[in-house]
Amino acid sequence: MTARADSGRARGSRLPLARTLQSYGRSDLWTDVAAGLTVGVVLIPQGMAYALIAGLPPEYGLYAAVVPMAVYALLGTSRHMSVGPAAMAALLVASGVAPLAGGDPARYLTIAIFLSALVGAIQLLMGLARAGFLVNLLSHPVLAGFTSAAAVMIATSQLGGLTGLSLGTGHVHEILAALAERWRDTHLLTLTVGGSAIAAGLGLRAGFPRLPVPMMIVAAGTAASWIFGFGDRGVRIVGEVPSGLPAPAVPGLAIPGFQDLGAHVSLADVRALLPVAVAIALVGFMESIAVSKVYASRFRYDLDADQELRALGVSNLAAALFQSFPVTGGFSRTAVNADAGAKTQVSALVSAGVIAVTLLFLTPLFHHLPRALLAAIIVVAVSGLVDVKGAKELWSIDRKDFALMMATFVATLALGIEEGILIGAGLSMAVVLEQITRPHIALLGRVPGTDRYVDKRRNPNTEVPEGVSILRMDASLFYGNAEGFRDALRECFASAEERSRRMPGEAGGSPSIVIDAYPVNRTDSTGLHVLHEVFTEILGAGGRVFFAGVKGPLRDKLEVGGIIAMLGPECFYPELRGAVDAATRAAAPPEVRMPAAS
Repeated sequence: MTARADSGRARGSRLPLARTLQSYGRSDLWTDVAAGLTVGVVLIPQGMAYALIAGLPPEYGLYAAVVPMAVYALLGTSRHMSVGPAAMAALLVASGVAPLAGGDPARYLTIAIFLSALVGAIQLLMGLARAGFLVNLLSHPVLAGFTSAAAVMIATSQLGGLTGLSLGTGHVHEILAALAERWRDTHLLTLTVGGSAIAAGLGLRAGFPRLPVPMMIVAAGTAASWIFGFGDRGVRIVGEVPSGLPAPAVPGLAIPGFQDLGAHVSLADVRALLPVAVAIALVGFMESIAVSKVYASRFRYDLDADQELRALGVSNLAAALFQSFPVTGGFSRTAVNADAGAKTQVSALVSAGVIAVTLLFLTPLFHHLPRALLAAIIVVAVSGLVDVKGAKELWSIDRKDFALMMATFVATLALGIEEGILIGAGLSMAVVLEQITRPHIALLGRVPGTDRYVDKRRNPNTEVPEGVSILRMDASLFYGNAEGFRDALRECFASAEERSRRMPGEAGGSPSIVIDAYPVNRTDSTGLHVLHEVFTEILGAGGRVFFAGVKGPLRDKLEVGGIIAMLGPECFYPELRGAVDAATRAAAPPEVRMPAAS
């Protein structure tokens, strides 16, 4: 199916899944079922582990992988995305909910589930407003720095589960300080179980990347725990996991026919949750769209960023209705889904079915599961998110981007998740503003023997006529960069004047500036004011100004602003060569001045 045909069908179908199934075959069904089963098996231990990061009982990680995943499969445009619990979203939930819950488990649960509704509403409104472009506020270096810091924070938060110590919650340095103070009380069997699982997970993932390594670790560890009685020897186990699918509930409200979660949400809670909800909405969408673009490109189909926002929004609203914390697309699960041969969103429906069957019939099997294994699974999952290779590449390619990544990384570790995101986004905007207000301005010279004009600083052997400077700004002229362009024009004219004095003859010509305006699409009132100011100075000093390649919209502005009348229509040329020839004649002394070409 070509991209154009796919886009055409998009206009005729209400659901992306229905559009995809128009060319669905039996072979696609078998591969989707196989991929869905694989992802479902991987998602069971992952979901339980991510629930612990969010500060919730393990079953809530499974709840997050049923209805939300099925809803996204119906509405999402990515055929390979696996939506459900994710490590970074879970960490954001914990950081945003814990300060509001006051140690009350019922209140913690209610606020965490209400946060799903808030995230869903934000994403849905952004999608309806076609605000998918807002994700560009988080540049690649910012996202890499934030992801790396979040991975370190997530891994550090599992040290208590790996050692059997109660290290509390807080920043990385606080947890490490608590561990340094209490390390002598480490439960050795718990550490052995968790350390062995980390070693096995890293080794198996490196050697056999297609295997469902988390489920293998869970199966082996649970069997060993049951046989050797880890729970009776001081190792914390999961214990009873409630069976059954989650009942519908409206978080914060008691409605007949819906489950009452036992606590209520106030307007003050909503205001306090808004920053973390916005952070989850943006970061979750960024994470989802980044990985979905990879596989959409690989398998040659289209994505709709605004529809992705709407699909994630409705998925999170459904998550709130069915007792789940916020969900998003997962890097590792999506990769597993694609590598297992998934063709369409049907694979996600199969995965949701696997989790539903597990909740209905298989939860007793997890009774003896050591919590240290879940901590180990988390550490293995996030170990690949620390982007050391990306940092090295940024150091080689662009030191500013490297500094941006490191600033976001340090800010996130030192100050917290929300603060790190805000600082990273702010620094990204500062970089954008700097690039806008300081565009590339080139002094041009002619390549000998040709009519090509290139940047003289990069090509020092180029030729420039005496008394002439040729300037090009690779951006539109507006209030943000007008002063920089004015300063560049003044420097160019000063250079043209200096070189004009070296010309033969007692009476020199007029030092001239040629502006290659082809890259300038438009200007504003500030730009016109600056041009009028600097051109007055140049003409008053006996100089001339010539334009080349002026486009229609810019020419209209120059005419309305009086610039064309000020310089004269004869100073505007369609090609750079004609403008340079005219400037050369103007700059030459009268006795050596050549007539204009006919």
